Amino acid sequence: MRRLLLTAATTAAALTLAACGTTEPAAESSKKPSEGITLTDSTGKKVELDGPATKVVATEWNEVEFLITLGVDPVGVADVKGYKTWDQAVPLKNEPKDIGTRGEPSTDTVAALEPDLIVASSDLPAAAVKQLREIAPVLGIQSADASDQVGQMFENLDLIAEATGTTDQAETVKESFEAKVAEGRKTLADAGLDGTDIAFADGYVASNQVSLRPYTSGSLIGAVNEQIGLKNAWKVKGDADYGLGTTDVEGLTDLPKDVQFAYMGNDEDETSNPFTNELAENAVWKSLAFVKAGDVHRLPDGIWMFGGPESMEAYIDAVVDALTKK
Repeated sequence: MRRLLLTAATTAAALTLAACGTTEPAAESSKKPSEGITLTDSTGKKVELDGPATKVVATEWNEVEFLITLGVDPVGVADVKGYKTWDQAVPLKNEPKDIGTRGEPSTDTVAALEPDLIVASSDLPAAAVKQLREIAPVLGIQSADASDQVGQMFENLDLIAEATGTTDQAETVKESFEAKVAEGRKTLADAGLDGTDIAFADGYVASNQVSLRPYTSGSLIGAVNEQIGLKNAWKVKGDADYGLGTTDVEGLTDLPKDVQFAYMGNDEDETSNPFTNELAENAVWKSLAFVKAGDVHRLPDGIWMFGGPESMEAYIDAVVDALTKK
């Protein structure tokens, strides 16, 4: 499961990773017909383009997803194989060039693509961003904000839409997401599940020990859960960016007995799934009331937990389906 987030170089850094409503976009557009575009990105830097960007490179998967959602096929993507595994909800429609890892893109590969825009995650090291700025204009994106994940998601969507001339499509995407939230909330309420406690987590094994990563209310998944009427059951504190916490199997005993527990796996590497392997014979895990009650839900693979509106729509469908079938 450590492959799950490669925005950092080490497992310890990955653990520091990974709110409702919308905010106004950070972009300050001076776009006029037949003229260039000037924006201010998430880092406060001014970005000037000759026109709407079409040859775009993205260093992080949520940025890739935003582009695809807006109808822009990226020419370069970090870790293409990983994206195809973890973000099947919003599949690539082309065959972009693999530019290297999400934490360390190859500047030579990016330069060879001659992009007119590079979308760079806030998780990327400053030195790497500096090198990318020597190749093409760089649009810095704040990947996450635990104080308002959904608002940050829409801000990022709007910023990329401004840079690619797809603002009309962005509005359609936001309307679709809001409709899906309303639909999910109604379905759960009609089933008498409004206010149900839920705990979403992922996990991995290191040195024969299972570590779990709770998605608190400050996570994107946590924020979406609350928007559809569920209650986040985690008591642990999440980090300031991704709203992710850390605990172990014993920490699960702090969850409510009637909690609904959800996670996602990876069909391509079932050996790395602690929920179906190491925990299956763990005495503490087997003693938990929600485990005994069958309230553990493996949601469909391929929904990126740190993605954009389309991933979150897929998540809403998945979690609502799992809970209403119970």
